[in-house]
Amino acid sequence: MRAFALALFAASSLSACASAREPWVELAGQRYAIEVADDDAERARGLMFRDALPEDRGMLFIHDAEVPQAYWMKNTKIPLDILYFDTGRRLVSQQRDIPPCSLGDACPSYPSNAPARYVLELNAGEAARLQLQDGAELTFGPGIPLAK
Repeated sequence: MRAFALALFAASSLSACASAREPWVELAGQRYAIEVADDDAERARGLMFRDALPEDRGMLFIHDAEVPQAYWMKNTKIPLDILYFDTGRRLVSQQRDIPPCSLGDACPSYPSNAPARYVLELNAGEAARLQLQDGAELTFGPGIPLAK
């Protein structure tokens, strides 16, 4: 019985450690577990083909340069907020409540209004819920690579 209890404790400790290492960002006092897309293939795929995105989750795109960015919703089934941040991780542009698109290459793009280095995609409505304003700071948890 004691061996079983120790094994159960060890397993639960390992899973707690794994979740503690999960990358996260914080915005307006709200923490989101994120997936990081920091190469061309990951950025191109993004959140395509997913049926849902849990409330406390998102995807962070890291670009090689701070330039005007434009995202689209090709093959994306989830309505999203697309938030653009500069190298200093300050919010410089927002595209809110972007609907899914199944039109393939005919899907419209949603550009940033200023150069951006980081892009955070969250479920549609999060920017409004957080009452985000340009200039809001994005905090990175440990392990998220800074743009080069």
